[in-house]
Amino acid sequence: MAETVTNNNMTTQQLYTTYTSLLQKAADLHSAAAVLEWDQETYMPPKGAEARGRQLATLASQAHDILTSEQLENTLKELSTRSDLDETQQANVRLSLKDLEKNKKLPSAFVEAMSKQTSECFNAWIAARKKNDYSLFAPSLKKMIALKQEQARLYGYTGHPYDALLDDYEPGATVAMLEGVFAKIKNELPGLLARIKAVPQVSNDCFHANFPRQQQWDFSIDVLKAMGYDMEAGRQDYAEHPFTTSFSSNDVRITTRVDEHNYASLLWSTIHEGGHALYEQGLPEAQYGLPLGAAASLGIHESQSRLWENCVGRGYSMWQHFYPVLQRYFPEQLNEVSVDTFFKAMNRVEPSLIRTEADEVTYHFHVMIRYEIEKGLMEGSVDPETLPQVWNSMYEKYLGVTPPDDVKGILQDVHWSHGSFGYFPTYSLGSFYAAQFFMQAHKAIPGLDELLAMGDMAPLLHWLREHIHRYGRQYTSEELCERVTGERLNTAYFMQYIADKHTKVYG
Repeated sequence: MAETVTNNNMTTQQLYTTYTSLLQKAADLHSAAAVLEWDQETYMPPKGAEARGRQLATLASQAHDILTSEQLENTLKELSTRSDLDETQQANVRLSLKDLEKNKKLPSAFVEAMSKQTSECFNAWIAARKKNDYSLFAPSLKKMIALKQEQARLYGYTGHPYDALLDDYEPGATVAMLEGVFAKIKNELPGLLARIKAVPQVSNDCFHANFPRQQQWDFSIDVLKAMGYDMEAGRQDYAEHPFTTSFSSNDVRITTRVDEHNYASLLWSTIHEGGHALYEQGLPEAQYGLPLGAAASLGIHESQSRLWENCVGRGYSMWQHFYPVLQRYFPEQLNEVSVDTFFKAMNRVEPSLIRTEADEVTYHFHVMIRYEIEKGLMEGSVDPETLPQVWNSMYEKYLGVTPPDDVKGILQDVHWSHGSFGYFPTYSLGSFYAAQFFMQAHKAIPGLDELLAMGDMAPLLHWLREHIHRYGRQYTSEELCERVTGERLNTAYFMQYIADKHTKVYG
């Protein structure tokens, strides 16, 4: 009661300053944890794992305590009654109240347990990948699955338990919604794939020469800078699984991986993560720690990475400028290879084992496999012990390929070791949003293809900053899509985009 009285006696600005301070303290703790997680996946020595798990759990628990505190709750409730908040402040308060209600459903002990298990699970995944043995990961993963099932119960749900976890990454998304979206894709993609298979395959031999690591790295930095990635507010490093992490809009880091005998491994991972990073660098600095300083959703986040990776990075226009540059880096490997051959090689369609290296047509079968498995794990119809067998049978069913081992199969993704159940569907949603946004960008930016052909990516980035990045979480994914394109998500744009592109590739 004393806190409420105090709040009543404070001006709206004083209350809003208190609210901002609390959320930014929690954000500081999350950012400190993110630095430790970044280090864990890049430079941490193996013996640091146990202590790192404890450190991360402590930070997660302290941040959770702030975000579920009585002081924050009372401050937000009082702010919600004030009529003199501006539009931005109103949106922050509304979203923070929603977050508070959700956070309070998770006890501090659960948050701490989840953080510890995440660290244990990640290190078990690393060890299992080194030994190519899923059984080394299974015990930790089973504990993680049990915690995620408990989290779904704590959150509560009315449809499928998976709905509760989806909402963490794509607010408002449900199994029912995804079933509708994926049904359209399942109905249309196989036909396109069949038409491609019916014509001669294009060669990608030009990607499989020897491409020294340093030259690959140097060219990727050239491309990042051209995209508009601020190297004074970020950096690139190597990691087992490429990722982007943000500590603020002025410190956004990406990682990539390299294969000296497969050029495609590094560059498009770099462009993909660069797209994520551009979004984070474009979020309003003044809203640090607040809802409007965070991404709209993981689907929208993924739309930015897929737009840059595929619509731009695998498009013909960009390479009219960058291919001669690339040839100067690799004269022996590429001087006799035309830009047309290179363009076809980068867009070759072929069922494969690795999601992150899949083409744009078959990629969504990889996502659907993971989505089906996650649903089954959450409802209990899939046994974690049999995951390699389930995984392999689904790859045979959807893509006609069978993983030869665990690294190329069940152990290829880091997500489950992080507890990120509900994340994978956002990859497909992101591709669908990306195609729709890119179509709108062409309408809004005169001569966009000609600009990209000259290596000028600034107008595209400016358009994305103005129409997507600056809003943070002010709008849901569907609302933002409608605001940007005039309609909600429509997979017809994606199907038209890949049909047009692959007509150019396959004729």
